[in-house]
Amino acid sequence: MMSLTPNRNVFITCAVTGAGDTTGRSDKVPVTPRQIADDCIAAAKAGAAVVHIHVRDPESGAPARDPALYAEVVDYIRESGVDMVINLTAGMGGDLTLGSTEAPLPPAAEGTDMVGATERLAHVTQILPEICTLDCGTMNFGEGDYIMTNSPAMLKDMAGQIQALGVRPEIEAFDTGHVLLAKWLQEQGLIDKPTMIQLCMGIPWGAPDDFSTFMAMVNAVPDDWTFSAFSIGRNQLPYVAMAVNAGGNVRVGLEDNIWLGKGQLASNADLVERAKLIIEGMGSVLMMPEQVREQMQLVKRWG
Repeated sequence: MMSLTPNRNVFITCAVTGAGDTTGRSDKVPVTPRQIADDCIAAAKAGAAVVHIHVRDPESGAPARDPALYAEVVDYIRESGVDMVINLTAGMGGDLTLGSTEAPLPPAAEGTDMVGATERLAHVTQILPEICTLDCGTMNFGEGDYIMTNSPAMLKDMAGQIQALGVRPEIEAFDTGHVLLAKWLQEQGLIDKPTMIQLCMGIPWGAPDDFSTFMAMVNAVPDDWTFSAFSIGRNQLPYVAMAVNAGGNVRVGLEDNIWLGKGQLASNADLVERAKLIIEGMGSVLMMPEQVREQMQLVKRWG
């Protein structure tokens, strides 16, 4: 069980676009590589030390995993001269949508994107960011037949490849069992310390974002790991205070929530600025990118 004292040195991660169907609900969600990079830059200027990056098809806005799109985003960021820790998703390529309840096989073509570990990490291998995510579990999403698929064998292979690249994995845990799976991977020697974990709360049908479940997740995290936490939708900003009070760091951004207030669409920079206001109002100090690199022993290969 962790010693629960407020975190006095906090870093913000901004998840700028995600893979969800948000582009039709807000014109502030970035789609093209230039838009995504510009939002990363604006978020960093607003106080985010880390930017978490997905890419989208520039024409349709649909989620994508083309390494060339990631490279374009990162090139724009690096050319800007604005410092930030780059965190690329590695969650794409594990999407399974069953055919139907009566005929689950073959999987539905629409919504299914299942590829091997090496292809899931192709953009990470090419770009060598400081951090990439590792979704440590399989779970249902929403009300249909979609399943986020990450088997133990797949995760062992991906963790080993990430380790060999010298990239720091950020474990994504959507339920308590995912924390245990991450511990097991570390026991296998596949995740190096210092260890990062993101507690992803309120996603159907993972861990709900009520206080008791959140504390169960926090208490499952080893004392020497660094954790961040977030919730989605209207609970994103309240979770800034929840995470800090529990001793953690913070994630905000349009991947998880498109609203600043009732009826008021947010930009990524808006959400970072509001999170900064909450954090500093609680008596904590924002960490800068170089401080995060030092704490997490990250390897910066540019600038």
